[in-house]
Amino acid sequence: MTSYFFVLSVGLVAGCVSGVIGTGSSLMLLPVLVYAYGPKQAVPIMAVAAVLANIARVAAWWREVDWKAVAAYALPGALTATLGARTMLSLRPAVIDAMLGLFFLAMLVLRHSRSGPGRRLRLREVAAAGAVIGFLTGLVLSTGPLSVPVFTAYGLAGGVFISTEAASSLALYLGKIATFRQLGALPADTLLQGVIVGSSLMAGTYVGKAFVMRISPHAFSLLLDALMLCSGLSLLWAATR
Repeated sequence: MTSYFFVLSVGLVAGCVSGVIGTGSSLMLLPVLVYAYGPKQAVPIMAVAAVLANIARVAAWWREVDWKAVAAYALPGALTATLGARTMLSLRPAVIDAMLGLFFLAMLVLRHSRSGPGRRLRLREVAAAGAVIGFLTGLVLSTGPLSVPVFTAYGLAGGVFISTEAASSLALYLGKIATFRQLGALPADTLLQGVIVGSSLMAGTYVGKAFVMRISPHAFSLLLDALMLCSGLSLLWAATR
């Protein structure tokens, strides 16, 4: 019960943060789960939680979904996500910690290395991006900062962007969870912890909305950068233990 309460509390805080900046719940929560349960259990827990969080986002914006973009991104992405998940489960825990940490730090660099807006992506380019990001999602879990520029470059914004990105991510996470289940990496207790985290993330998101209007876009960006930096460094530290 103590571990469930711990997961619930951290998930609620992470949900509040993601409710304020629009993303970042896994960036904040995953290092804590890795420390508490180890990377091979933390990643399946977070995958289950991500499914619930994305279901809520799709339900809220159901009529806005661009299903062509979802199909182009999610069909190849779901397949490569299963390959990424299989690869992750074959690695040693310390290697997973290091890869997660390096990936978060790499995303921080990529966020600030992108130039201004260019031409719009075509569906086949969205599909290619989905295949690459799908594998990374299976391998390291948190790829939201990478999928965001793909859909915005395709021309999506507002509720259409939120719902389409959520529906696409949902397909990737379902493929990843199916792989975990097939390979015995998602026992009942891990599934329950994932549901607890997902429920608390959903609750925290609504709480976080109260603060959205008080924070500027620049503050959003700084907060996300801080989360990526702290998460990456903490996971690299865990890999050296």
